[in-house]
Amino acid sequence: MSVGERLKMARRMAGLSQRALAERVGVSAMAISKYERGINVPGSDVLIRLAQALGVKVEYLLRPVTVSLSAPAYRRRSTLRKKDERAILERTRDWLERYLDVESLLGDVPAFTWPDIDRRVAEPEEVEQIALRLRQAWNLGLDPIDNLVEILETQGIKVGMVDGVDDFDALTMWANDAIPIIVVKRDVPGDRQRFDLAHELGHLLLDVAHGVDEEKAAYRFAAALLAPAPVARVELGDHRNTLSLYELHLLKHKYGLSMQAWVYRARDLGIISASTAERLFRKFRREGWHRREPGDQIPSEQPGRMKRLVLRALAEDVISRSRAAELVGMPLHQFCDQEAQLHAGFSPDICR
Repeated sequence: MSVGERLKMARRMAGLSQRALAERVGVSAMAISKYERGINVPGSDVLIRLAQALGVKVEYLLRPVTVSLSAPAYRRRSTLRKKDERAILERTRDWLERYLDVESLLGDVPAFTWPDIDRRVAEPEEVEQIALRLRQAWNLGLDPIDNLVEILETQGIKVGMVDGVDDFDALTMWANDAIPIIVVKRDVPGDRQRFDLAHELGHLLLDVAHGVDEEKAAYRFAAALLAPAPVARVELGDHRNTLSLYELHLLKHKYGLSMQAWVYRARDLGIISASTAERLFRKFRREGWHRREPGDQIPSEQPGRMKRLVLRALAEDVISRSRAAELVGMPLHQFCDQEAQLHAGFSPDICR
């Protein structure tokens, strides 16, 4: 890939027009257009100014691209502006390039294959059994899943977080026709994040027959994966006239599944009636809980495998500190501050 193509990716990642970038760099919009089309090549001084204006290193603009991405499938896309969509995709590409780079440096490149289970969905209810079969194939049992991100990464699915916009929740795609990717928006409540991850996994996994609503099947799969039917019946009973809100709050923290999702779960399994579920949903809307549920929130999960690989490569002198900073996508002091916030003041050895 040429410098021009990489420049175009960086500009889209920054959400800038050619004119806006030109004003920051001190060149014409026509010059930016010619750089991106490969008609002209920026000199070293302009290249430095371009990198500074785009918030990337010069090395980013010079390195070849090793990742091709399939068309993304979004959880919410109808109102996503083209400019925002491009920025999300390029942030995803940048993160994935760095991820695959450190895997290659260490020779730690896990192959991905789906477990040998029947994934076909001819009726919506069949996703219940698929979720159970997947749990069995991945040796998850029926216990609550403590960290869904780690489970997915262990299975060879790349999980990333990007800064997004209000109309973006999550997306799925394939890299280089072989690597499944799930990307979710950073800094959302843990129960919403986990449901987004499970929902996107459903889109990747399920082989939905014509005539079956794929979106509804993915929703049902997400709930069935996080709270399997046998477990839900043990927790709630076979038949209920209503559900206690505090009971739902406790279940939310045990299984990482939102209170509202538990209401849907109980309705889908016939534990409560549709009218009971609607009455509870009206209560949530009336109190404003459909936007933010009551009580303490579940913290979001953080992908850890890529960070561990970078720290491993640095500890083994495979990479330098400057290379480590490039791979984690930020200065090391910022990385250290971020890790200290996540782990109660404890940070990697490189920070001490």
